Amino acid sequence: MRPTADATVLDASALLALVMGGSAGEPGPKPAAPSATAPVGLWLSADGTVRLDIRTDGTYDAQVAGRRQRARGTYHIDGGLMTLSDRHSGLCTAVSLYDGELEMAGHRLGQVA
Repeated sequence: MRPTADATVLDASALLALVMGGSAGEPGPKPAAPSATAPVGLWLSADGTVRLDIRTDGTYDAQVAGRRQRARGTYHIDGGLMTLSDRHSGLCTAVSLYDGELEMAGHRLGQVA
């Protein structure tokens, strides 16, 4: 049996989501009021390469240094896990929530004061 090649073509948003640890999935839910535990605010990796802005309206904006296209969409929180759903590509990225810190695709993010 011959292996098949996956000829999927990804746009910049899809590549950004993959770099940020995302996976293919259905587009996320419409923005909803975040829970009281939502880590609202600006988060940044120690080396400044990953920036994540979590908003009170249930949306987010993310950027990785060297990438022109930002990831934007909605987020959903379930316990200690937040899922970012990119509105353009439909890709989802898992973010682990810790006390005072977020972890996304191997990057630790701290909140900007």
